[in-house]
Parts: sequence; structure tokens; C-alpha cells
Amino acid sequence: MAELKILTMSDVQAEQVEWLWAPYIPFGKISIIQGDPGNGKTTMALAIAAAVTTGTKLPGGHLSAPGNVIFQTAEDGLADTIKPRLEQLGADCDRVHIIDEGETALSLSDERIEQAIVEKGARLFILDPLQAYLGGADMHSANGVRPLMKQLAAVAEWTGCAIVIIGHLNKKGGKAQYRGLGSIDIYAAARSVLTVGKLEVDEHLRGVVHNKSNLAPPGTSLAFELDPHTGFRWCGEHEITIDELLGGKQQAPESQSSKAKRLIQSVLAHGPVLATDMFQMAEAQGISKKTLSRAKDALGIASIKRQDKWYWQVPIEVQEEQEPQEGHTPAVTTLTSLPTQGVSA
Repeated sequence: MAELKILTMSDVQAEQVEWLWAPYIPFGKISIIQGDPGNGKTTMALAIAAAVTTGTKLPGGHLSAPGNVIFQTAEDGLADTIKPRLEQLGADCDRVHIIDEGETALSLSDERIEQAIVEKGARLFILDPLQAYLGGADMHSANGVRPLMKQLAAVAEWTGCAIVIIGHLNKKGGKAQYRGLGSIDIYAAARSVLTVGKLEVDEHLRGVVHNKSNLAPPGTSLAFELDPHTGFRWCGEHEITIDELLGGKQQAPESQSSKAKRLIQSVLAHGPVLATDMFQMAEAQGISKKTLSRAKDALGIASIKRQDKWYWQVPIEVQEEQEPQEGHTPAVTTLTSLPTQGVSA
């Protein structure tokens, strides 16, 4: 019989959640990426892995130091599928590791998972797909799945590694959690669940809905492109619900150009704004500098200079000093009037 031990909450040290990709993938926890076969969930996971190996910013995230990744797959060939995709995504393949299953197949309860994470100092461990790593357990049985998920969660917490499980949705209808990976205990063990699905408006577009988030408010839904010629590309935010993604009515994602115009109009409605601030706000929303500049030109937004700083403002009926463009000499004229609302000297 186990010895009784009682903890007191006053002795527990409170800790803040740390994120691999806030608020989608936390460190030290299990996350799930799920979707129907062929919808791009593995490619999306590889894009996340590639970003981790190079310290590249993910949508809405922040730059971080490059880290090691363990990518365990039972469906795709390493030489003909996984490595070419990683190279196309710009990954540092020296930072991507695989546990050799040549002699013994891996399972969720395998001690090699923890050993590999510790040995490589992995920040991200991806298992693709869950169905291949149950070690004979019935994924629809709570008694079979619960201890496996509990053990894997303990490994994530102890190592601080973000563990991501990829899995196929089942074909029956109903709520997303019941179309998920077998027993509801799998869904329950995850602190974050991302569901990937096709966007009917374009055969190359996929939507991502953050339909479970225990540690923070859910992140905005996203879209990405799987173009056979240009490969994977994040497309920014996309308004869609989980029900719409899994078969309901869908709307076309907002183009980056439209998104840039909307940002400019909403911000400049309150007065002139520093050009550098506009670019920073655009970057935070995944809008490139080139796209923002094109939207500015399309809207006829004026560039004005005041005390050696450039501002953007809605056009006024005065002659303005034009912001210099690359390869062109600016035409300097007199600025006769300038609204001071929203402008800091």
C-alpha cells in the first residue's frame, strides 16, 4: 500500500506558462494537431519544426534562439518525403533528429522518448501519427489510453519539451472533440488542440482552428497554402469556426493586400502616424513591408516629414514633401499645414 503524502498549496511554487508558439503550443505540455488525411497537418508540423530549428518567427509569435527537434514518423519516408520537405521549408536538418526504430518499434510508453529529449535538449517532439505509437493499446479504450497519455504528459512536464501529437480525425459527425483521436481521454490530456481542414474556396488553402486551449485564450484561426509549385506558405489570420472548417459554410480568406488596406485605414483614421510604427504594426499582423507599401500607394496615403521623421496620413489639400523612393530624388516642397492630432514631435 502506498504511503500517504499530503501537499499544501502554500508550498507550491507558482509558475508561468512558457510557449514554443503562443498561444498554440506550450512548452512542457501535450498539444494535438488533427485533421483528415491529406489535409496538410504533417506539412504544417514540419513547417513549425523548421521554424524552431532556425529560430524563425511563426504567425503571431516571436523570434527565438534555434532549437533541436525530434520528428518521429511512421507514415512517410525519411529520405523521399520528410527530408525534402524540411529542406524546402528552410530547416536546419542538423537540428532535426529521429529515434531509430530499426530494431524495436517505438510506443508512447517507451523510455527512449524521454532519453532522446534529454540527450538532444529537444524543444519540440513530434509524433506522427498517434495511431502508430500506441503499442497495441486500444485507442478507443479509456483504460488503454489514459495511462499512456499520463506518462507522456509527465515526460513533457519533466523535460519542458513541447510534445505535439498528429492524428487523423474519425469519419463520424458531431463535435470536433468526438471526431478526434479515439478515446476522449486523448483529447482531454492535451492542453492545446489545433484542427486542420481544407478551405473550399481554394483547393490549395487550408484552415487551422484552435479549438481547445486550456492555458490561454484560444488563438485566432489561421490559413496556410499548399501550392504544388511554391510549397508551404502561411497566409495569416482567417475567420472560420471549427464547425465551418469541418463541413459548414466557409468564407474566402482575406487577402494580404486587403488586410493591409484595412490596417492603414483604421490606424490613420485617428491622425498621422509614424511610418516606422505602421511597419511595426503590419509586421505584428504578418503583413510584409512590400505589401503594406503597395496598399499605401493604392489608397493614396501621403508621406510627410516633420522634424526629420516620416509620417503617414490621409491626404489633405496641400502640397507635401514626398518620401524618397529607392533610386529617385525626392521633390521637396513646402508643407503649409499639418494636423497635429496623433502626431508626437
